[in-house]
Amino acid sequence: MTDNNRIRKGSLQFYPRVRAKKVVPRVNWKPVFKDGVSFMGFIGYKVGMISVWAKDDTTDSMTKNKRIAIPATILECPAMKIYSVRFYKNGKVMKDVVVTNDKNLKKNVKLSKNDVKVDFEKVGEYDDVRAILYSGARETCVDKKKADMIEVAVSGSVSEKIDFIKGKIGKDILVSDVFQEGLVDVRGVTRGFGTQGPVKRFGISLKSHKSEKGVRRPGSLAPWHPARTTFRAPQAGQTGYHSRISYNNLILDVGKIGDSAQSTPETAGAKDINKKGGFEHYGVIKNDYLILKGSVPGPKKRGIMITPAIRPSKYLAKKKYEVLELR
Repeated sequence: MTDNNRIRKGSLQFYPRVRAKKVVPRVNWKPVFKDGVSFMGFIGYKVGMISVWAKDDTTDSMTKNKRIAIPATILECPAMKIYSVRFYKNGKVMKDVVVTNDKNLKKNVKLSKNDVKVDFEKVGEYDDVRAILYSGARETCVDKKKADMIEVAVSGSVSEKIDFIKGKIGKDILVSDVFQEGLVDVRGVTRGFGTQGPVKRFGISLKSHKSEKGVRRPGSLAPWHPARTTFRAPQAGQTGYHSRISYNNLILDVGKIGDSAQSTPETAGAKDINKKGGFEHYGVIKNDYLILKGSVPGPKKRGIMITPAIRPSKYLAKKKYEVLELR
């Protein structure tokens, strides 16, 4: 007799298990909410995990005012810029106005040789405005020739959105302008393993070594009747490189790269968190960075999309830490 009390092998929540279409996942912006007028997303690049020694300032915590170690992930966040402004009417794209011909985008899109003239007067009627942003991947150790481009929504009313976007055209958008503290959701593509069998893909148990039809396969794919195999049967297929969301990641620190010994008014409070020789399998952090509590999906150098928390946890929102030391 088999044990029917154990948890099912392989979560049915993640179906279909197919390869992601894009390295940086797209976002459904309709349910995302953010106070004020600001961009609602930012692209960062995974540097790796570290240990953060912090002082616990959480109210009613058992470790309040104590020095604790927290596992954390560093994301390098180079400045982003606006490529185009997209106007919507009843959920459909009415007009896409290109506002730059930056030479760094020549491998992404076909650029105009003439100077770009920004004119929003001929757009017509619209009820929503979003921006197409591109990241400064060339300014990091990721060594990408093509910039990552993604559509990002703006919070606020329609008039506030268009005024805000006009003021940001041609300027650098920093991660500190979008996120300061609190909880965020992280969207990324997991590490890929290619085609794997059901044991590695779903975690099913190995059968007896005396099994006649294979050890690393399920005992039965389906019953005799109904005479068909359901999608619930664990079988070989694509493993990893899936688009996943990590909810409610707490921001521990939003920092700037700098040398405290040579600080200037522009780099006040900046500090150098780079290890000697750089981070393993990544390199040296050259731009602003974000430190998140816990882990995020994807390998090092993978592009990560950061958005406001879509379903914030009241318990996690109360957590407060003062970063003391990074290791």
